[in-house]
Amino acid sequence: MTRFAFIVHPLTPKDAAKKYPIAQLFPDSWIEWFLARKHPVLMSDIKGIKSLTGATTEGWFIACPLTPKQMMGELPIELVYERIIECTKRAAGFGADIIGLGAFTSVVGDGGITVAKHSPIAVTTGNSYTVATAIEGTLKACSMLDMNLRNSTVAIVGATGSIGKTCATLLGKEFGKTVLVGRDLERTKALEVLVPGSVATIDINAIREADAVVTVTSSDSAVILPEHLKPGCVVCDVARPRDVSIRVAKERPDVLVIEGGVVSVPGDVQFKLNFGFPPQTAYACMSETMMLALENRPESYTLGKDVSVEQVEETQRLARKHGFKLAGFRSFEKEVDQESIRRAREARLRGIPTPA
Repeated sequence: MTRFAFIVHPLTPKDAAKKYPIAQLFPDSWIEWFLARKHPVLMSDIKGIKSLTGATTEGWFIACPLTPKQMMGELPIELVYERIIECTKRAAGFGADIIGLGAFTSVVGDGGITVAKHSPIAVTTGNSYTVATAIEGTLKACSMLDMNLRNSTVAIVGATGSIGKTCATLLGKEFGKTVLVGRDLERTKALEVLVPGSVATIDINAIREADAVVTVTSSDSAVILPEHLKPGCVVCDVARPRDVSIRVAKERPDVLVIEGGVVSVPGDVQFKLNFGFPPQTAYACMSETMMLALENRPESYTLGKDVSVEQVEETQRLARKHGFKLAGFRSFEKEVDQESIRRAREARLRGIPTPA
């Protein structure tokens, strides 16, 4: 049996209370001081994953004790790498053959390349299957709103990142127009050349014309607000922490916001860790790690700042083979119901916002 591990980390300082309940009593700055001095810990073991082929695997959640803010600039990159590499060594000690980099551990630095060089086991970011499920989910949601893609505009926020770039390449073939939103205009313009029918910008307000939005930034706070969205649009939020403000859920019931990469895992899986999903479902990045274990391929698969179309297509094939599939839509920790879909569809036809 090939075994796996997956790295999780606190998205906010108060998330550390899941492991250290006393953290709820202290200010965030104190918690971050404490976390910077902690080493990775085991959060839970994972049992019950069984492929359609009959193959099985098991694994572990390893917690890297750093927040996104700490990883993305507050702490020296050398210390961040050290903590992530410590996670890989702990995983190897438990018997894992491959480890997945969760959330910001897959974003920091060079996207896992340096970590893989110093890891005793194979490393993957999971971004290939994340792209696959983001595309699948976006197209499915657009279909539910009766959207004519050739007459519609898609916007990719975070377009120059590893996930955003491939989403733009593949979704750009389906939609009539593609809006590429990045932080650096020169890099975004370079991508514009590669995506026919696209326009590059660094202005988030450009998504107001979009019928569908896929957002995949590495921001540590919300970048998409209620005033940015067209009535009846679909928003697929792949980022963690979320790119879409909670205000959108409260103020814009006329838009359909879905979480990207929510996957049903085959077998009677027991994660023993609450990360906000229903039982037996996981993030797509986690699922890529599990699929590679089930396939008996403990190899460094998705690394760096680029995800190839070939990698996306291969993870789709592996998902079908082993029984991973897109789960029902979720939005802000809740299941998307038929009423939410109906409201967005009607708002799309009217072209005006529905009052909250």
